[in-house]
Amino acid sequence: MAEPDANRDRDDSRDPLDEDRAWAELVAAYGEQPDPEKGRWPATGDLDEAKDAAPEPAPEEKPPPAAPERPGGSVVFAPGVGPRDWTTPEPEPGPTGADAGAPAADEGHFVPPEPPPLPTGDVTSRFAWLAVLGGPLLLLVMVLLRQELTWWVTTLGVGGFLGGFATLVLRMKDGDEDDDDPGRGAVV
Repeated sequence: MAEPDANRDRDDSRDPLDEDRAWAELVAAYGEQPDPEKGRWPATGDLDEAKDAAPEPAPEEKPPPAAPERPGGSVVFAPGVGPRDWTTPEPEPGPTGADAGAPAADEGHFVPPEPPPLPTGDVTSRFAWLAVLGGPLLLLVMVLLRQELTWWVTTLGVGGFLGGFATLVLRMKDGDEDDDDPGRGAVV
C-alpha cells in the first residue's frame, strides 16, 4: 500500500515554511503590543495598499493573476489586555425611598413554599411495610451468613413478604370515591 504522503501533489514553486523561524518570531513577539500602523496583516488585509501600489493596466490588457502570499502573523495581546480580561460592571445601587428596605437581589425570583410534612402511616401499614421489606432481607442475611434455611425461617421470609404485600394492596385507596354519588351535580 502506498504511503499517503507519496500521493500528495507537491508544489515546489513556493518556499517551504521555516517552522523554526516562525516559532522564534512568535516567542520574540510574546507580550508586545502590535503596532497598528506597521503590523503584519494577512494578504487579504493589504488589498488597499496593493491597489495603490500597482499601476492601472490598459483596458485591453488583462492583468496576470496575482501569486498568493503567505499570511502574516497573528494578533498578540499584551498581558491583562485580551478579551478574557473583561470584568463585569458594578451593580447599580438599589431602589431608594419606600422600596429601600426590600432586597433588590430577590426581585423576580421564585421562592417555592415549604413542602407539606410527610404523612405518618398507621400501625397496620407500618407493619405491612416491615413485612414486605423485612421478609426478603431476612432470607438474604441468612444466605450471606451461610446459615441453614430452616422451614420456619423460609416461611417467615416468604410469608411475611406475601402477607405484607397483600395488606398494602388491599388498603390502597380507590381514586373513584367521588363517582359514587352521581346526584350531586356541578359544584361551584
